[in-house]
Amino acid sequence: MNYQSVVEEKAQLACSRPIELYVFIDPLCPDCWALQPLLRRLQVEYEQYFTLRTVMRTSLTNLNMLDADCCQTPYCDNTNLSFPSLAIKAAEFQGKRAGFRFLSKLLDRTFSQSKDITSFDVLVEVARSLHLDIDEFICDFRSKHVLRALQVDLFLASEMEVDRAPTFVFFNENIEDEGLKVDGVYDYDVYVQILSELLEQTIYPDTPPPLEQLLTRFDSMTTEELASIYNEPIAIVERELKKKVLLQQVERLPYEGTSLWKLKQHFCMNS
Repeated sequence: MNYQSVVEEKAQLACSRPIELYVFIDPLCPDCWALQPLLRRLQVEYEQYFTLRTVMRTSLTNLNMLDADCCQTPYCDNTNLSFPSLAIKAAEFQGKRAGFRFLSKLLDRTFSQSKDITSFDVLVEVARSLHLDIDEFICDFRSKHVLRALQVDLFLASEMEVDRAPTFVFFNENIEDEGLKVDGVYDYDVYVQILSELLEQTIYPDTPPPLEQLLTRFDSMTTEELASIYNEPIAIVERELKKKVLLQQVERLPYEGTSLWKLKQHFCMNS
């Protein structure tokens, strides 16, 4: 197959995105925190082949047991195990992209800053850092609509027989075929192979975007994540990142043997 044919094939697939991928996540589950680098790389390299839908598979199996009154006093110091899932659904009311960015930021806060994501104040802080409409976010968080949205997610988990998080469920274009369910976290190549087999053809990764675009999309990333996406040795990636630190373009956040990198605020605003 020549290069032009490959380009045309990728362009055609990008329009149709023949695979629908449901990823069931519990924001309180440590395995789901480990899922984030894998999911980000899959989006960067193969998003032209699938449509991603993140679904809450909260450990709270019966939302009718939730005390809705706890959402009526958001300015107090109350914490609740349901709050992270409710907040993600509230963010989604401002768009699917906003919901995914909120989830991504939430996992970052848990990993890099050991924040208590069951705290309402922390969740509002996350929403504010993403420049969401805070009044709308709080209003949605307190509403019964967000509970119903979470109930829909639990219904989907039940219908697809998903009993743990994280779980991937792949659907192809043939509506008569059952979804392919993969629970737990596996090596990245396993998910790429699944996509290829469902499409019954070789798939080709996209060229990763410039660093500034990546850090705008995902807010902060580890050295290891960036090295895997750019397919470069960690030492080379870290050297280039340090240059950008000197140029006041990115900042480094050390954390337990690794580093998180994010755009400097002034550079983010001007880029």
